[in-house]
Amino acid sequence: MDQIDSIEELLNQFRNLSNSYLSNYEPLVLVLAPLFTLLVANFLNSLFVVFYENGVRATVLGFIMRTIKLVPWVKSYIDAEKQKVVDKLQSGSKSARESWRSELPKEGLGTGVIEKMKEEKRKDVAWQGKCSGTVYIGGSESEGHFSLINEACSMFAHTNPLHLDVFQSVARFEAEVVTMTASLFGSKEKTSGGQICGNMSSGGTESILLAVKSSRDYMKAKKGITRPEMIIPESAHSAYDKAAQYFNIKLWRVPVNKEFQADAKAIRQHISRNTVLIVGSAPGFPHGIIDPIEELGELAFRYGICFHVDLCLGGFVLPFARKLGYPIPPFDFSVKGVTSMSVDVHKYGLAPKGTSVVLYRNHDIRKHQFVAVTEWSGGLYVSPTIAGSRPGGLIAGAWAAMMSLGLEGYLENTKAIMEVSKKIQKGIEEMPELFVIGKPDMTVIAFGSNVVDIFEVNDILTSKGWHLNALQRPNSLHICVTLQHVPAFGDFLQDLRESVKTVKENPGPIKGGLAPIYGAAGRIPDRSMVQELLVNYMDSTC
Repeated sequence: MDQIDSIEELLNQFRNLSNSYLSNYEPLVLVLAPLFTLLVANFLNSLFVVFYENGVRATVLGFIMRTIKLVPWVKSYIDAEKQKVVDKLQSGSKSARESWRSELPKEGLGTGVIEKMKEEKRKDVAWQGKCSGTVYIGGSESEGHFSLINEACSMFAHTNPLHLDVFQSVARFEAEVVTMTASLFGSKEKTSGGQICGNMSSGGTESILLAVKSSRDYMKAKKGITRPEMIIPESAHSAYDKAAQYFNIKLWRVPVNKEFQADAKAIRQHISRNTVLIVGSAPGFPHGIIDPIEELGELAFRYGICFHVDLCLGGFVLPFARKLGYPIPPFDFSVKGVTSMSVDVHKYGLAPKGTSVVLYRNHDIRKHQFVAVTEWSGGLYVSPTIAGSRPGGLIAGAWAAMMSLGLEGYLENTKAIMEVSKKIQKGIEEMPELFVIGKPDMTVIAFGSNVVDIFEVNDILTSKGWHLNALQRPNSLHICVTLQHVPAFGDFLQDLRESVKTVKENPGPIKGGLAPIYGAAGRIPDRSMVQELLVNYMDSTC
């Protein structure tokens, strides 16, 4: 009893002490205090997340730059400097736009419009044989292939696969393009979950958008994920950034490894309960290097998440390169864990621009790509892709390209471009001022320099008619080899050698060149400023 009395006495003392302490505060304060504590905790948590996602340096730097730009005269100065860069990027195109038509002609030109169009076409850059990627058709048969595609497209120019009951021919063409493409990537093998399926789209970006949207919704249905995240290597295409913005998905962009491949260990560290998708490329656009697809597939399978393989560039090369004996690692649906792929037919498939295929391991995933509307006064509506109406002529052109070339045609083309790619790579490696980035697996060769400014080299090449892609991290260029380069690769190596020599002997930007802008963009620590520059440039050209 004495022990119980002592405990009760102790509790009474605690109550009296608490009442005495609380009596010193207003009731409103007692209510607001825990709310204020909760707000502070949420703020600290948000601050921690920002630091975690962006890094301490980037977060602090971003805060400093935003604060500095609040000063009116500083903001005015920065805006003026940005406009100078935009004007430089436009390089005189603004004056050309002033002569562009802004109203319909009072009287139509009739068939005379064709001559007007030919006149405008003559102003285009002479791209034959000198563009990185861009136009993939070439060789002695190019004129015949162009004519074939043009005829196929014009024959079905009026069609629209949205109306399946009307344009049954185009519906068949699309189904066969998808099936023939799928046959290159393991559709004849037994895959878990059902039959490989897919649709055609307007290009690689739309195929990626569709795959991301489908993966997001599939994982929501499967796991109840409502705050989706996806993880991509920094070499993955910018279409994933676009998808993240469009579909409200948190994007984690992870550095690549020393071989410029996706780092599976780094990706694994970012997987959480909200992860819906990881991404690999075969090959990556910047350096032409295939990511470790098997390792990423095992990771996706283990965690039960989706895995998209970007084959936009390699889809119509890698299967044939493997048949030709090149050491191509596994990259398709034969890899456990791969749930979707994107394959551009309008690149090495030699189809008309605006044709790509998105493929899924099974119908359960693809169903989440579709949009069905039941409550519209216009009737029942269902659409498979982002576009509603679609140009049936392009689908017909893709079917015609694939049917006209066949397996032997693609093997012959792949043999030619792979051989030329190896010759270009060897030629670059023999130039002591340059180095090749990583070990290219396909037809893209990226190269940089520790001796000369590679962007100045690019300006010299541009003056010689070449159009390469400028890369960053590290500063470099790449050439995407096509059939256009088969007869011209010797000219390219010679012009590259001369350009390097010119810059080495006379370093410094050439008049009208963009090297200073490329270089400055890479050195600007405030990446939001670079983003604003790009947006302002695009806004002024559209």
